[in-house]
Amino acid sequence: MHPSAPLQDRFGRIHTDLRVSLTDRCNLRCTYCMPEQGLAWLPKPELLTDDELLRLVRIGTERLSIRTVRLTGGEPLLRRGLPGLVARIAALPRAPELSLTTNGVGLARTAVELASAGLRRVNVSLDTLRRDRYQQLTRRDRLPDVLLGLAAAQAAGLAPVKVNAVPVRGVNDDEIPELAAFAVEHGYRMRFIESMPLDAQGAWEREKMVSAEEILELLRGRFTLEPVPREGSAPAEEWRVVGTAAVVGVIASVTRPFCGGCDRVRLTADGQLRNCLFATAESDLRALLRGGADDRTVEAVWRAAVAGKGPGHAIGSASFQRPDRPMSAIGG
Repeated sequence: MHPSAPLQDRFGRIHTDLRVSLTDRCNLRCTYCMPEQGLAWLPKPELLTDDELLRLVRIGTERLSIRTVRLTGGEPLLRRGLPGLVARIAALPRAPELSLTTNGVGLARTAVELASAGLRRVNVSLDTLRRDRYQQLTRRDRLPDVLLGLAAAQAAGLAPVKVNAVPVRGVNDDEIPELAAFAVEHGYRMRFIESMPLDAQGAWEREKMVSAEEILELLRGRFTLEPVPREGSAPAEEWRVVGTAAVVGVIASVTRPFCGGCDRVRLTADGQLRNCLFATAESDLRALLRGGADDRTVEAVWRAAVAGKGPGHAIGSASFQRPDRPMSAIGG
């Protein structure tokens, strides 16, 4: 097979986007993600080293036509030496477009260095603009740090800065228009995400999920929206806020799944390849690397893993199975 042949599954979907989890650790304890005491973190020897991560990204870009890489966590800014790793990825012969998903807590002090190293964009998770509610939701009083981080990312040229919020009924759904107005005012790109059954406690309830339709109804109560054509396999459906340059998006993973156009594959912090966020099986690339496998062997296992990808996640159906790992250990 030609070294750069597309990474294709049996449904004809081409996978060009790699999500790389750098750590399962986090400095917040969001109620919808993990218990207050945290989780049993992966021991450091189980995590991929920078050299191992770089090798897998290189194989992905050179042999599998991966074009975009998103660094995730846990909280990726907790990874020691992150700017150096970003610089090494950006220096690869077929360097991918590089972005990062973060809670924003440490972004104010790292944005300039990360942008200089080759990072292009950031997505920042922010579910509320109210300090008391933020502390209640995350069990940490860090909202001012996140707001400073957003401004720092924008100033550093990591644009457009995307802000992700997960509305939960009776928790923060009353802030949907307020969050959108905040993004419009500051020039951020707001995206609302339907909550998914990926919390460590297994406490997700469909009844508390705020649907895309409900989100849009609330937004239309405040703004005039016009649809924006969807970009390729982008997960967000987007609308332009009439009278502004702003765009808001909704990611309807549960009620309007976009599995048919999925182009993503995921690598966990301990080197397991997952062909879906909700996959119930993984392929151990770390064992291959540490066992001395050559690039061709890693490529073959990677291709086989993606070839076996199912048609969709099946949330809401009788056949749906929650993944063994919570979101914090998979990477977004």
